[in-house]
Amino acid sequence: MKLESPAFKHNDFLPMACSCDGAGISPALVWSDVPEGTKSLALIVDDPDAPDPAAPKMTYVHWVLFNISPEITGLPEGIKKLPAGTRLGMTDDNGTEYVAPCPPIGTHRYFHKLYALDTILDLIGMPSKAQLEQAMRGHIIAQATLVGNYIRP
Repeated sequence: MKLESPAFKHNDFLPMACSCDGAGISPALVWSDVPEGTKSLALIVDDPDAPDPAAPKMTYVHWVLFNISPEITGLPEGIKKLPAGTRLGMTDDNGTEYVAPCPPIGTHRYFHKLYALDTILDLIGMPSKAQLEQAMRGHIIAQATLVGNYIRP
């Protein structure tokens, strides 16, 4: 499975529009080669460098989506209306919307992780990243990762 973005290359810098210094919109994401037997996809965007890449203390969760139909091949930039059936989880901003990168110090890495699952997840409410990961255990048939970097100007 492949995960890419027309906005940035793997390990390159995210565009300013996708940060708190710009419009704060989610980047466009495109995926391909979803394995046969995939019943749903999940997407987690997080930053393992928070708050300071020289001394990280936590992984900050920026976006949690799950039960994305395997028929979907990507998400447009700044998506407002999610594909039918797609569910949102909680971010570390105590919300469900995309949290734009806004690192307080240094260059941070933003991991966009796409999972192909052999099931549709039956989770109640707005699960946390940890709850989603727990529910996905034993159901991941493929994973793709796209890393974008950001440093405040």
